Amino acid sequence: QVQLVESGGGLVQAGGSLRLSCAASGSIFSINTMGWYRQAPGKQRELVVVITFRGSTNYADSVKGRFTISRDTAKNTMYLQMNSLKPEDTAVYYCNARNDFTDLEVWGQGTLVTVSS
Repeated sequence: QVQLVESGGGLVQAGGSLRLSCAASGSIFSINTMGWYRQAPGKQRELVVVITFRGSTNYADSVKGRFTISRDTAKNTMYLQMNSLKPEDTAVYYCNARNDFTDLEVWGQGTLVTVSS
């Protein structure tokens, strides 16, 4: 079992910054890919960024140059640094962990990010 706990969401003005955290616990060795997804009101959940165990990343075009994913393996924690936030970044942000070779996939509970104009 893998558990994910997100933190760091909140209300910020456009142009501001926030950092989200995702702490993983449990059978972490079974994970090979982690990422952040988001779901805005009335829209489907979409990819923000993923990172593989080798460190390869894949960002959504809408966040390239503004968001940065990182991880602290000693703390089993993944981060999402969000800069130059826009109102359209408003969404619930979810941490995701999976194994690309099995059906293992786990979601965090989500953290709300609200960007005011």
